[in-house]
Amino acid sequence: MASVSSPRVPNSQSYPSAARLSDSLCFPQYTASIKCLEVNYQDKSKCQLLFDDYKECKKKEREARLERNRHRSFFQ
Repeated sequence: MASVSSPRVPNSQSYPSAARLSDSLCFPQYTASIKCLEVNYQDKSKCQLLFDDYKECKKKEREARLERNRHRSFFQ
């Protein structure tokens, strides 16, 4: 009878460079848009400006991250 090995459990710690939402510079825009949805769940169009602000912030945050990564080397 062959022994059954238990499946390998991945490390429960998060990846060191993985950003949490609360660490994002866009967290205030995110929370504002969520709060708006909670208040105006029947008319999401009232939150469009907040959605746009959050989207623009995330775009700038991504561009800044890509720029930082362009200057990094894997062979340091």
